[in-house]
Amino acid sequence: MISARFGLSLSKASLFASGWQQRKGGLRQAQPKPLWWLAFFLAAFSAFASPALAQTFPKFTGLVVDDANVIPPDREAALTQKLQAFQQQTGRQLVVATIADVQGYPLEDYGYRLGRAWGVGLKDVDNGVILFIAPNNPAGQRGPRIEVGYGLEPVLTDALASVIINTKMMPILKANGDIPGALDAGADAIIQQLSMPDEEAKAAQAKAIQEFDRTHASSQHRSGGGGIPIGLIFWIIVAVFIFSSMRRGRGRRAGPWGARRYGSGSNWPVWLWVASEIASSGRRGGGWSSGGGSGWGGGGGGGGWGGGGFSGGGGGSFGGGGASGGW
Repeated sequence: MISARFGLSLSKASLFASGWQQRKGGLRQAQPKPLWWLAFFLAAFSAFASPALAQTFPKFTGLVVDDANVIPPDREAALTQKLQAFQQQTGRQLVVATIADVQGYPLEDYGYRLGRAWGVGLKDVDNGVILFIAPNNPAGQRGPRIEVGYGLEPVLTDALASVIINTKMMPILKANGDIPGALDAGADAIIQQLSMPDEEAKAAQAKAIQEFDRTHASSQHRSGGGGIPIGLIFWIIVAVFIFSSMRRGRGRRAGPWGARRYGSGSNWPVWLWVASEIASSGRRGGGWSSGGGSGWGGGGGGGGWGGGGFSGGGGGSFGGGGASGGW
């Protein structure tokens, strides 16, 4: 009897393994469970995680990183001295860079990743700024780009960053393509803004933005990026998959335990969680920092900086705040 039952169990196991299910009236082939969810997860993970893992950045060799080799040594030395003085006087860090290869990334994505990789700004206050140009990019995609750490977003907003680019840097680049001159002018404007106490800086930026609005066409954008945000596209795709899954789940025949065999819409909260986790791994914000700005470091010694000002202060919390030019 035991052998007979064991043989029957093996027979059922063999049928199950071969893709057949026993039903009333005979055997029928089991419907394969769809694997679209697995394909979607792998595609999303690849899109959000793989670029971050594979991306490389120039070495952080100083407050001026001329990766594209377009700044003459004497001008680089003068700019470095200016940035070091600013850092010592305010406790804030401004890094100027030229990037030879952004590896296909939009400047907005590359900039905030670069800030995190270099650890620009002091830890806990995130008071760092990166000003960079990608001269080897196609025309219209070379920048400049101003990337602002979370702690400085209230006093160096996206709008003001765009004003600095469009009024101080773009005229120089459009006139003669003088990259060192444009970077120097942009750095001067940023240093002037960030050397003020916060309340004075906020008033100055409001005045600069109003003046820019009065003297430029209303159609000119002040935002850093253009087109549809990548995050919005991602969530639209997630919503479509969830809605499609719920529709397919209605009216399906129940499986042997009373649950629908596939296509059930009952697991959509799990999808929301998975999507949230994936998106948060590569999320970048724009706009104001929830923690507010750091206090003015006027006269401070900038404690926590690496020797000689050649390293970040352990900050690097960048979320995409800033602006880009279209040179």
